[in-house]
Amino acid sequence: MELDIQYLLLLQNLRNALGGSLDEIFNSISKIAVDVMPLLPLMIFWCVNKKWGYRFLSTYWCGEIVNGIIKLTVCAYRPWIRSSQIEPAGDSKVAATGYSFPSGHSTVATSVYGTVIAWQHNKRKWLSTCCGVMLVLTLFSRNFLGVHTPQDVIVGFGSASILIIVVGKVYEKLDGNDKLCDTLSLIGIIGVILVIIYITVKPYPMDYVDGVLLVDPQAMMNDTFKGCGGFAGFIVGAYIERHYIHYKIPTSSPMLAPLTSVGLGIYFSWHEYVSKATVVLMFGSHWGNFLRGAIEVIFGLVIFPYFIMKMTEGEKIAAKTA
Repeated sequence: MELDIQYLLLLQNLRNALGGSLDEIFNSISKIAVDVMPLLPLMIFWCVNKKWGYRFLSTYWCGEIVNGIIKLTVCAYRPWIRSSQIEPAGDSKVAATGYSFPSGHSTVATSVYGTVIAWQHNKRKWLSTCCGVMLVLTLFSRNFLGVHTPQDVIVGFGSASILIIVVGKVYEKLDGNDKLCDTLSLIGIIGVILVIIYITVKPYPMDYVDGVLLVDPQAMMNDTFKGCGGFAGFIVGAYIERHYIHYKIPTSSPMLAPLTSVGLGIYFSWHEYVSKATVVLMFGSHWGNFLRGAIEVIFGLVIFPYFIMKMTEGEKIAAKTA
């Protein structure tokens, strides 16, 4: 038996010995990483630091694409498919479907928590420490719950960590250079097209058990289509914001906090509910998810920042005439 499966069985025995008392805690930690933390880049962009907001969003959406490319290239099966002895916690067999390598939760958690660490490690050490703890717990949770092997988690963490470094270096070069930004935007769009071509034409394993396909590759492409859409939306949204919106955070406005709360609520509703019942239903799982990702990022970079500027414009005029 492979070492990674032995390790998961060891954790499984620990889970069983504890009577499942920690299962929901680690499940919640995992959900926070992918359901709550992706809201942080928008909050940073809208009301804290625009440049770092861009870095957060770049790392997050690049991570989604890289994770999808690796997943759909390796096509590694989940631990319980590889070994019938593995019984993941709770409803993980239903919730954590598809290919296993690398861990998407680990990639997202590293992208967000890791970028906070890169941003705050010399400013607010307590914050970077908290994010470091949450990151480690999220990574471990994927093994503890039995949904990912150690190598799934390590590669998810490693790929996102590399992206944080690369994105940081790129933004140092891009600072104030709109022409270079536009050139990279064009390269990014070409990259998105190439990724979509690659994942749709490459061969996939078609293994059946009792007449049932173990993993449907068409369904597994959905997340990568969404990642491509989100990154394309980021490129388009950043271009529009950079050339036409010129968003400046109204830091002195008392309306900023409530407006941000409203914006996050709209974004979350779209991401979790509305988009699935509209564009995904209308355009199908592939292109519907592409549009789903593109729309939510354009909302975050263009539509809502413009709305914030208009809503706080009257305060600036009143301040000048006072």
